[in-house]
Amino acid sequence: MAVRNRLIHRSPQAVWQVLAEPTLYGEWVVGPSESTPLDQLWPEVGSRLRYTVQLGPWSAEGVTTVRHRETGRELELEASFKSLGTVRIFLQLRPWGEETLVVCDDHPLRGVGATLHNAMEALLQLRHRGMLARLARIVEHGHAETRPA
Repeated sequence: MAVRNRLIHRSPQAVWQVLAEPTLYGEWVVGPSESTPLDQLWPEVGSRLRYTVQLGPWSAEGVTTVRHRETGRELELEASFKSLGTVRIFLQLRPWGEETLVVCDDHPLRGVGATLHNAMEALLQLRHRGMLARLARIVEHGHAETRPA
């Protein structure tokens, strides 16, 4: 299980506003280059968004589904990428004074990634580092401050 945390220098509400904006998913999640909501209710449980992963000339689409949500505190996603399987991404926002400690727990559920879970641990840690850095950059540079909750 790959768990990583990052202190973001904004309130949990500001972090949540970024997580609740489906069009920003491709900006803070490592891998997707763009995202499109498939349902109007993101991030309600069961809502989905489609994302595109681009690697040079190769691209493919996946779907992420909200599996659990506690507004302003927790968001649990299942990202499905065709035959590669699915990944669980759990984000927890903890108030830390005036800031937010974001805890990310990410692990493969099904498919190739689940079979090779132990070998994937190092890659997931690198992915987390990049993902949390991107999330912090987006939140701390004003995106969340201008959008309603």
